[in-house]
Amino acid sequence: MAGKKNIILGVTASIAIYKACDIVRRLTSEGFSVTVVMTGEAEELIRPLVFQSLSGNRVYRGLFDEPDNWEVEHVSLARKADLVLIAPATANIIAKIACGICDDLLTCVVCATKAPVLICPAMHENMYKNKITQENIKRLKSFGYRLIEPKVGRLVCGAVGIGCLAEVETIIKEVKKNL
Repeated sequence: MAGKKNIILGVTASIAIYKACDIVRRLTSEGFSVTVVMTGEAEELIRPLVFQSLSGNRVYRGLFDEPDNWEVEHVSLARKADLVLIAPATANIIAKIACGICDDLLTCVVCATKAPVLICPAMHENMYKNKITQENIKRLKSFGYRLIEPKVGRLVCGAVGIGCLAEVETIIKEVKKNL
């Protein structure tokens, strides 16, 4: 790989958010620069300081947070990206992207980027299998977005089913393959 590649990691409010920490750690240890963009809901599950410490980069949060230097953040982040990875991706973020809704920093970055976008769903089996979610996934694929399918495992409710975030190793391999 020529030069350090920039990955924008979108983090949403799935219980699988703890795996995003390992994704950041693994990507940075392999020489990637990782910049995290968190949704407001994700901040209810984990503090931005964790991602800042792991990545060594500022964590971006709100669409209207005051920048350190003047820049249109969603555009500058979109330009900076060699790849946008959303892990974990909730049914909510999948639906918003599929419908072109840009109401937070992460959805604006996705809309503004020309970089490949990898989406890693993580949600309850019923939500994942929901006809609307499946239609949204189909729509995203038709637009050229790439998905790393969830796996079968123990869900947060205790049941076993599809909807668990793909293995970190699988995600890392797909990131490398798409760069």
